[in-house]
Amino acid sequence: MSRRQFGPMMIRLCATIGLALLAALPARAVELVMVEQPGCAYCAAWDDAIAPIYPKTDAGKFAPLRRVDLHDGPPEGITYARPARFTPTFIIIDDAGTEVARIEGYPGEDFFWGLLEKMLAENTDFLTAFPPQSAVN
Repeated sequence: MSRRQFGPMMIRLCATIGLALLAALPARAVELVMVEQPGCAYCAAWDDAIAPIYPKTDAGKFAPLRRVDLHDGPPEGITYARPARFTPTFIIIDDAGTEVARIEGYPGEDFFWGLLEKMLAENTDFLTAFPPQSAVN
């Protein structure tokens, strides 16, 4: 193989490997928007019970948290299905910046996790990225 043939072949090989790696990644630029406001007792309860562990969970890794003030409206590039009127409101945003599901209010730690994971499972590829433990074993 001549030096002249080696360069284009390496470029094609690298491009093929790069595309294969991209295809293997889950399509997911999902985030969880928490709409809050100062003085919200339920927001404070969520902060105490959930906030410290959220980023360490599968849901938190899959849908990182973004906090926004109720009075500021949706962040740039994000579209809510309807205005947020209560705090906290948790809104799942897809990779296009569009709301796909929400929890209005904070139902307590036990119910929050179940509702959030159900919404992620029904509206995103969460279960592909994080299959249930029973499916792994």
